[in-house]
Amino acid sequence: MPDKEDSEKIYVAFDGNHKDRGKIIENYSTLRDTLNNNNFVGYNFLDPLTYENLRSFDIFVLACPDFSKLSRQEISSIERWVLEDGGGLLLLSHAGGDKGRNSNLSELSERFGIAFENDQVLDATNNLGFENLPIIHNFRPPHPVSEGISSLCYRAGCSLTIIGTAFSITYSNETSEPFSCPLICVAQPEKGKVCAIGSYEMFRNDIGGGFDYEDHSQLALNVFNWLVSDARQELKSKGLVESPELIERDLSAEAIQTVLDSTTNEFESTEPNSGAHHEMNIDFDIKISSKSELIDLLYTFSKQIDKIQKVITKLLKIAVASEDEIAELQKTRICVPPGTTSSQDTLQQTQQELSPIQEGSVNQEDIIQSIVSDLEKKAIIKDKGILSEIKKKGDAMNEETERTVEELQKDAGKTGDEKLTREELQEEKKNLENRKNSITYLMDFIQKKFESEKLEEESYKSQSEDLKEDLKKLNKRIKEIDKFLEDL
Repeated sequence: MPDKEDSEKIYVAFDGNHKDRGKIIENYSTLRDTLNNNNFVGYNFLDPLTYENLRSFDIFVLACPDFSKLSRQEISSIERWVLEDGGGLLLLSHAGGDKGRNSNLSELSERFGIAFENDQVLDATNNLGFENLPIIHNFRPPHPVSEGISSLCYRAGCSLTIIGTAFSITYSNETSEPFSCPLICVAQPEKGKVCAIGSYEMFRNDIGGGFDYEDHSQLALNVFNWLVSDARQELKSKGLVESPELIERDLSAEAIQTVLDSTTNEFESTEPNSGAHHEMNIDFDIKISSKSELIDLLYTFSKQIDKIQKVITKLLKIAVASEDEIAELQKTRICVPPGTTSSQDTLQQTQQELSPIQEGSVNQEDIIQSIVSDLEKKAIIKDKGILSEIKKKGDAMNEETERTVEELQKDAGKTGDEKLTREELQEEKKNLENRKNSITYLMDFIQKKFESEKLEEESYKSQSEDLKEDLKKLNKRIKEIDKFLEDL
């Protein structure tokens, strides 16, 4: 482990190639500043992920790749760098694991005996106010990573499984679900070191249970200090690897345009998050200390400009396709009790939780589910409030469905140009199916509230029956439309 007074810096590369949720220039900036003040130098790694490009770095961080997968060549390059160059690898995931994030982080971690599970660690007894913010005290056996740590908030994290020679140093509580399962695992394959944690949110800025929580800053320093291997230090002392600061970067106009073009191509093939709302603060000082930082900034600003254009287009589609859903969102936004997160912060956080919507398909159900789920976790809406909204929504859906089908029945008897077209009927059926999916979600939501004893049985039965009745009517109307389609 390097001495903190040592003048030689430790170079840390944060992956910027796989849409990682943990971004060193955004929600990981406090972590970056802490590292920079403690003998480390953090970089936003945007170069191709190859063995040669990794050689100048001591630590590489994959902070929850999101809807992006590592190639076999990238996995092999990382493995080689760890085994041969003594690289330190930090892998961070999120609730849902690879399946929830549509990533393949476990394909890399399994090379070192660790797997991320597709679950979420919850604790209704020991938490920071909500069950998805479990407070963990179970550290064993003693290890440099957990030294001096008395508690952690394992915010929105998944559990891990040991499948090889790695071992766990932190476990979930007996009251957790799943209980007594690995949360932080370490491995020392050949010359390198690996640390895997199922919660990338533990190191995020300005959120409850994030980087500012009690021992999290100490945990971060413990992790990064431990990841620096003796083999890596030996290579550096012998001058066998160059630091990133000594690697020349081509800052010609052609090189910059290449970076911008690659960014544009990336977003042409990838849809942005639904309902994304990102404000960029342009009132700040930019200090460029190296050529690599300049190219990083150019790359970042290019991504932001292109992404904003995509988001505006998507929001316009959503607004046109579903004015009633937007109205419902507005009603939900004002249900913010005093002392909780502002609606703007909530929507910005929600934007990060939403899954991408495929081109040509505005999935209203996913939008509603993600927003309500996120609000529920943060306790921004109360049981009575949400039940009231559920009831209003069910009544509105039922009223709209009856009105629509009545019109269909009238129009079914028309002839010639007055008769509804097949396309119109199919579009109407699609809207009814969307409402049906929304009601199904609301039924599941009420069921979970009842099972967690947050909803009285009488209220549960009443609301469930109402929604079941609405669902029954919707199914009946959909069958009628199917019959109309057959008669056309």
